[in-house]
Amino acid sequence: MSLRIDAIDERILYRLAAEARHTSAPDIADELEVSAPTVRNRIRRLESAGVIEGYHAHVDYERVDGRLTNRVTCSTPGTDRERFARRILGVSGVVAVEEVMSGREDLLVTAVGTDTDDLARIARDIKALGVEVEDEDLVLRQHFGPYAPFGPADAGPVTAVSGIADLAGDATVVEITVGSDAPIAGQTLEQAGQRGLIEDGVLVITIERDDEPITPTGESSIRTGDRVTVLSRRGLSDETLHTFTGR
Repeated sequence: MSLRIDAIDERILYRLAAEARHTSAPDIADELEVSAPTVRNRIRRLESAGVIEGYHAHVDYERVDGRLTNRVTCSTPGTDRERFARRILGVSGVVAVEEVMSGREDLLVTAVGTDTDDLARIARDIKALGVEVEDEDLVLRQHFGPYAPFGPADAGPVTAVSGIADLAGDATVVEITVGSDAPIAGQTLEQAGQRGLIEDGVLVITIERDDEPITPTGESSIRTGDRVTVLSRRGLSDETLHTFTGR
């Protein structure tokens, strides 16, 4: 049975999904202009109804002794997907199992192994449960974000990057909205270059501010909220993304 929620519940879910660890009830209360006890009561109600199922750490296993994350697509022999999902979750190394509503490939399994041999062992253990392994893919990285329709009306899109275009070779052109925590915010392009914020092979092509285009020069400053078009000759790196978004 689904739970009916209102705008306050939506914003609570949005903030907790964005960053539960550093978001307190008073923080949400100040934003929504309600009392902190109201927010706490709402959270308890959402937890009791099963809307909030838990608060989980997002672990980058690759940073822990170079472990590998594998996405395994499986098919169950019958209609009891939940029973098979719970059994697979008991396999050592499996960290998540998702049930898919329709189609033959009805379970998506996320597994972590110390190496490829360990991942092969996990796949064998899954097959031993009577489940067919259809496909396997190594996961490079995962990205998470809150559900935008639950956020503030003026928040805009959750992602700061859009308009990605691949050029010849590894060259890429992207449009990025400069974040409030971006290291480049408040810097001129010349200053950013001197401080190593802009990698070699990265060029700011245009700056858009208040719907007005600006042709960039060394004296052009970058401000929070600017929409910049960036050319990266070696593809968009995490360092460049962090420079302009702070993420």
